[in-house]
Amino acid sequence: MTSRLFLCFICASTLSACTRPQQVHLFKKDIVETVYASGKIISADEYSLFAFSSGAIRQKLVKDGDTVRKGQLIYIVEHDAADKKYEAAMTNYRHSAINLSETSPLLNDLRLAVKNAEIKLSNDSLTYFRWKELWDGGIGTRSNLDNVYANYQMSINLKNSADEKYTSALHDAQLAMSNAGSQLQSSRKELNDYLISSDRDGVVYETLKEAGEGVRAGEPVALIGTVSQRIIRLAVDQEDVGKVRPGQRVVLKTDLTGGTVYEAKVTKLYPTMNEADQTFRVDAEFTGNIPQSFIHSSVEANIIIQVRPAARVLQRTAMADDDSVWILDKGKEKKVAVRTGIASPEYVEILEGLDENATVLLKTKTTGK
Repeated sequence: MTSRLFLCFICASTLSACTRPQQVHLFKKDIVETVYASGKIISADEYSLFAFSSGAIRQKLVKDGDTVRKGQLIYIVEHDAADKKYEAAMTNYRHSAINLSETSPLLNDLRLAVKNAEIKLSNDSLTYFRWKELWDGGIGTRSNLDNVYANYQMSINLKNSADEKYTSALHDAQLAMSNAGSQLQSSRKELNDYLISSDRDGVVYETLKEAGEGVRAGEPVALIGTVSQRIIRLAVDQEDVGKVRPGQRVVLKTDLTGGTVYEAKVTKLYPTMNEADQTFRVDAEFTGNIPQSFIHSSVEANIIIQVRPAARVLQRTAMADDDSVWILDKGKEKKVAVRTGIASPEYVEILEGLDENATVLLKTKTTGK
């Protein structure tokens, strides 16, 4: 009987020891508060090149990874109809230019008519005023004076008519030239829409079409960006973005390079939330070594919010709530309030409410046991 009681005592003691909460104490440690972010590496000034006209790709003039200059052709889209339209507009423009030039047959005929009218008017004017002078001196007949006056008036009318015809023809030729120029410019622009070129110096990171494939107006055909600078585009949760500021240090890893850690800094925060995942865009730039010149590689990053050296900390698992812990006080368990500072995924800073000698109990938050 005695041995049975002793055995029960041993079992009870063992069970009590097994269920007793683990005890920990405050200790000093450098603690870093971070904000997690994920994203990808993109090229600075990265942009998609779009087709302006529909058709089949006649030629692809670059390949992925090529360096291109501003204005360099990337694709040529089939443009036979646009070619013919441009040629017709050019022919019409040249014809209009001839009609307005010094060798214009129509304008030259009208200029000659004006000169002839001027000569006739000059002669008839001299004749009339000579006869009028004689008439005023009592010489000649009224009939002769009336005839030369009539000829003089007809010459004036002929000169005015010749001037009007020339002015009208010149205006028509100028208008035709202007319209032909507008048509030529429009057809040239339409033709250029079939010639897809880069609008800046950069690198072709991806081509999306091959020769013979169809393309629609407004469809992207290539991805182009700068080779010398890359941006880390991060997504930060809406609950954390308020802590992020430009200039903060960023440490990150990429899927491409495995465990290699890279340094960066926050450069820009965007004010609009992505409603799909409740995040805000944050951009960062590399400050140390830069990964190979690949883009769109996924990254995981920690943004360093603040660092507290030699802080008094506890494991996060020791917190009963956000602002309290369980301690052992004179052999009894007691819940006490604490004021916390910064926190990391593993530790939390204790500012007030505990001294270094306090025995803290690791108890679950849900049961308190």
